[in-house]
Amino acid sequence: MNGSRVLVLNSGSSSVKYQLLDMADGTRLASGIVERIGEGPVADHSAALKQVAEELAGQGLGLDSPALAAVGHRVVHGGTRFTEPTLITDEVLEEIEKLVPLAPLHNPANITGIKVARDLRPDLPQVAVFDTAFHATMPESAARYAVHRETADRYGVRRYGFHGTSHAYVSRATAALLGRDLAEVNTIVLHLGNGASASAVRGGVCVDTSMGLTPLEGLVMGTRSGDLDPAAIFHLARVGGMSVDEIDTLLNKRSGLLGLCGDNDMREIGRRMGEGDPKAQLAFDIYVHRLRKYVGAYAAVLGRVDAIAFTAGVGENSAAVREAALRGLSVFGIEVDAVRNAVRGSSTRLISTETSRVAVAVVPTDEELEIASQAYDLVTA
Repeated sequence: MNGSRVLVLNSGSSSVKYQLLDMADGTRLASGIVERIGEGPVADHSAALKQVAEELAGQGLGLDSPALAAVGHRVVHGGTRFTEPTLITDEVLEEIEKLVPLAPLHNPANITGIKVARDLRPDLPQVAVFDTAFHATMPESAARYAVHRETADRYGVRRYGFHGTSHAYVSRATAALLGRDLAEVNTIVLHLGNGASASAVRGGVCVDTSMGLTPLEGLVMGTRSGDLDPAAIFHLARVGGMSVDEIDTLLNKRSGLLGLCGDNDMREIGRRMGEGDPKAQLAFDIYVHRLRKYVGAYAAVLGRVDAIAFTAGVGENSAAVREAALRGLSVFGIEVDAVRNAVRGSSTRLISTETSRVAVAVVPTDEELEIASQAYDLVTA
């Protein structure tokens, strides 16, 4: 194989995001998104991927190029079966399809993207990179719920974790920023976007994460509730007369920041807080309180924290969230420099004080580069 380029595809239910990267030097050659699949001219995922191929061909980067080494696909759920990047075969595709009940909103779209890409280039290696894979290293004490063992095993009820490619990339980039070997660094990664998750990473290995069986567990998110007493579901069903589907929609799409104050954009919430809006202020306070709980919990899990890394849309851009989440934690050796924290930028940078025992960093995530790197390493091994 002579090619060094990898096409990364992230096939969602109504969109396909793509990036073409040259792994010889990490150059991003092209990127884009095809949206509103199923509407108008983009009838289905086949039409969407054909549009991707046309857009790339228009830039002289066609899918028929001999420089293309592989296609890397983001797949949300790998269950316990897939714990590393995997070359896609008919058998592998069948196994991914069996995992649909664990990710009914995500895996079907991922699968469709894989099938269409294989049809377009059946001769090209296609690699699945799983969101859950990085968290597969969690010990059973962190991954297993205290649920009847046989029942949990029968239905796959355990903590899987998500955003794994981001947590993997950011923990490695944080060690590089500190100029230290990854194996020596303990990091708490805070991936804060519309979906949000935290992870405790010991020497590059995940030992705990906030999301669980699904992406609903853990931190307060844009529209998801995060941690909740499970009995609240029974209460809503028995007292509120709500169906399972209605409760599912409530907790996943109508809760979190949106449910608390009517907005799930942290910029808008910040603007409303500045105007003295009590609902926006409370939503922010609840969001930050949950973050602080996980930082404290993961400090205990790791025993020694060398770095805390903020990433994704909110983590990279909200100085207010970063400051509030770590305020008053000097007892843990965590001190944020107000001036450094206030600086906006797209670069990886430290925002902790010179005397802080724990490095605090802002690390822009690059999930596409992580997927491309894992896919390329696999097909060139």
